[in-house]
Amino acid sequence: MSKRQFILGMLASSLLGGLVVLLGISFFGGTETVNGSFSLNRSNSVATSFGTISDEPHDYSVPAGVNFIEASRKIVPAVVHITNREEIKGTSSRWRRLLRNGVKFRESTGSGVLISEDGYITTNYHVVEGADELEVRLDDNRRLKAEIIGADPDTDLALIKINAKGMPYIDFGNSDQVEVGEWVLAVGNPFDLNNTVTAGIVSAKARNINLITGNTDNRYGIESFLQTDAVVNRGNSGGALVNLQGELIGINTAIATNTGTFSGYSFAVPSILVKKVMDDLLEFGEVKRGLLGVTIRDADGVGTVELSGVRIMGVSPGGAADEAGLKEEDVITGVDGKEVKTTSQLQELIARKRPGDAVSISYKRKGDDRETSLKLQNRESLAAIDLAEPELIFEKEDGVSENTLTYEIAGAVFEDLSSQLKKSLNLEGGVHLSQLGEGAWKASGVKEGFVITKVGDDDITSLEQFQKIIDTKTKDFFVMGKYPNGEKEYYRITW
Repeated sequence: MSKRQFILGMLASSLLGGLVVLLGISFFGGTETVNGSFSLNRSNSVATSFGTISDEPHDYSVPAGVNFIEASRKIVPAVVHITNREEIKGTSSRWRRLLRNGVKFRESTGSGVLISEDGYITTNYHVVEGADELEVRLDDNRRLKAEIIGADPDTDLALIKINAKGMPYIDFGNSDQVEVGEWVLAVGNPFDLNNTVTAGIVSAKARNINLITGNTDNRYGIESFLQTDAVVNRGNSGGALVNLQGELIGINTAIATNTGTFSGYSFAVPSILVKKVMDDLLEFGEVKRGLLGVTIRDADGVGTVELSGVRIMGVSPGGAADEAGLKEEDVITGVDGKEVKTTSQLQELIARKRPGDAVSISYKRKGDDRETSLKLQNRESLAAIDLAEPELIFEKEDGVSENTLTYEIAGAVFEDLSSQLKKSLNLEGGVHLSQLGEGAWKASGVKEGFVITKVGDDDITSLEQFQKIIDTKTKDFFVMGKYPNGEKEYYRITW
């Protein structure tokens, strides 16, 4: 066969094959078209529509225990946006030039949660602090004025009210029943983004971050936060933390951050404490808090054989704990049958009570398990005998009799600087370690006679100020100062 014949044969075969394919398509597939739709079997068609969007509800199932949708539907309408307007008093000419239309208010915003149908709202104290005017924006965008019913800086909570009826509201859940690892939702207004819902899990319970107790002016502060990894940012404060049943289990209060924005952990006041504070503010306009009359720290094996519980560092003479027979170095392990492992847990459990309430205390004394009961006192009745108040003793200096206030804690006795020490060390303030016994101070290596001029970053000016700062310390801290010979030193105190 010649080359020419071979090529002609190939062309004929190709034409015959193409004809067979076309006939097959016509016979088996047809050339049917579908008007108004995009059909894959029309290679030469032009699209005129991409179909329609169905109005039918989605037919899907959510795995048990992770249904965020129902909880979100319940909670979102009951979370409000709060604007705090504080009047700028004594406005300088520079400020007046910056202000427009004569407005002399500075604004801050946060969140709140409706807890009754007649307009009561729980939020953080720091959201409404200093407010001359409060405005609440509801989920339906209505804006209403609000008044402060009461506030409690000790827990950073406040109760406010709007004049409204038939409000959607959230039921309180039981924060004691919340488990680490449980799914939770945070709802609030971060960066003024209304009603934002985020999800996470409970990371820890009864967490103390020294947000409230770190304030030296607030020695009765209570911190026992629920820690979560639900995203919370500026503006979320006062908003809701809920479980997947849509029940309020906490009020979002703070974040752990070095940047000012969310870095992985947020903290909420647990709902049982929130409800107690709200009930007190509604009934009395203030919080009625029962007190044990003790100074405490975690029992973590330092200075005691107990690795868990709350170690009593001092007992107020005549206080509730003293009357019940509790003593220094006892370790509290339970309250009303609930296990206590940390100071945060103990503070929260006692903070739920009112003065006069009977409380059962489980504790250990030198390893032996014991129990006692007591009636809590109020702040006023304890004030006159509080251990934290310096004891009055008498001392002679240069042959002149004078009254000297002292403060004793963890085996050390401190007093204000004498005029002679101030002069010799060229100091304006500080405290003098006058007596040193067994305890945390001696363990640090400090010696009698040391003059403390600084605790952490705080300059010490007086015994009273020193006492307030030390009473807030629950972890390691540093002190700096001088000995009477002028030698400078610093020590790490381990509680």
